Amino acid sequence: MIDDILRAKRAGERLDDAAILAFVTGVLDGSVSRPQAAAWLAFSFVNGLDDGEAIALTRAMTDTGDKLDWSGIDGPFVDKHSTGGVGDKVSLILAPLWAELGLKVPMISGRGLGHTGGTLDKLEAIPGYRTDLDDAALRRALVDVGCFINGQTASLAPADRILYALRNETQTVECIPLIVASILSKKLAEGLDRLVLDVKVGTGAFMKTEADARRLAEALVRVGNGAGVETRAFLTDMHQPLGQACGNALEVRESIACLQGGGPDDLRALTLTLAGHPDAAAVLDSGRAYARFERMVAVHGGDLAALAQSEAGVLTEEVRAPRAGVISRCDAWDIGRAAFVAGAGRLRAEDVVHPGVGVTVLRKVGDPVEAGQPVALLHHVGRGVEHARSLLHAAFVVGDSAAPLPMIHGTIG
Repeated sequence: MIDDILRAKRAGERLDDAAILAFVTGVLDGSVSRPQAAAWLAFSFVNGLDDGEAIALTRAMTDTGDKLDWSGIDGPFVDKHSTGGVGDKVSLILAPLWAELGLKVPMISGRGLGHTGGTLDKLEAIPGYRTDLDDAALRRALVDVGCFINGQTASLAPADRILYALRNETQTVECIPLIVASILSKKLAEGLDRLVLDVKVGTGAFMKTEADARRLAEALVRVGNGAGVETRAFLTDMHQPLGQACGNALEVRESIACLQGGGPDDLRALTLTLAGHPDAAAVLDSGRAYARFERMVAVHGGDLAALAQSEAGVLTEEVRAPRAGVISRCDAWDIGRAAFVAGAGRLRAEDVVHPGVGVTVLRKVGDPVEAGQPVALLHHVGRGVEHARSLLHAAFVVGDSAAPLPMIHGTIG
């Protein structure tokens, strides 16, 4: 059957649901070889997948694995997914905030690769925090706390791991229907009623242009709704980092500040926008969301009082403005790369990150600055310091004026 499927996709024909399910099942049981799967990905990249095929692929990748079962627990069940950026720690704030607002948040998250940080890496900067809770523990967390942030188990959307690795090898990562199926198959396995998508656009994002980000967001919304989950997407800015902290323990501390009613204005504003609830601001200001965060961390085995252990031995140095003026560029890509080379990120999945290193952004686009005034802090342990320093000097441009950057570029759904 796989030969017929490959011939049809090579010819640009539309595959029915049964053919797509047969392909995914074959990938999992080994009856479809790696070369055959790679060929299918290449044909799909060249000839495309329509929305019906993308929905069928998403469902097949979900249905061939386990699903989280929340029967007996009152919902609604809601989650958020970000396509990744620099300083994006919204999940750490939004999950307990939503839970305090009465929603159930079964959040399955991932690790960072390259210059973008991963939610699990941030949480593992908290000593003891476990991201591998089993299904029974996740159920207890949802009942007792209302939220959890855990890693993907091997049985959730297992075909995605195989196909994602092949997409890297076959240079088909950028195929939007394949991106959509990869993201949504894991989210559907969470048993969601509603999904909020944060699709980043800018130098520090996967999608560099607004047009590309919009195409991805529109496809995610169409397929998500078509698969039975109420889905809405926001196009949000990633030309400069979100908030000030870029680095795992640094971002935990900034998340705590936001949960206690403070934190950078842009981080708070985006969190409230994605929360989409009229009482969200009051809950943040009250500190109740932080108390919920403390409970979630405790359920995962984390010790917030020991967070300083992650920052032991870290040195800090200032990066200064070359002249007086206004910050006209605060480049997310360069800043993310600076944190990465200092040890905050990984190139391969097995690489070890340092929880305490990173960058604190002190000035952003539109901020006035004096000559010699610090614009950023580099937190390091001696690794990659020269390279990180040069990236930070390149990241900041001082001009005579600057146009403000919009936070929200658009909404879909």
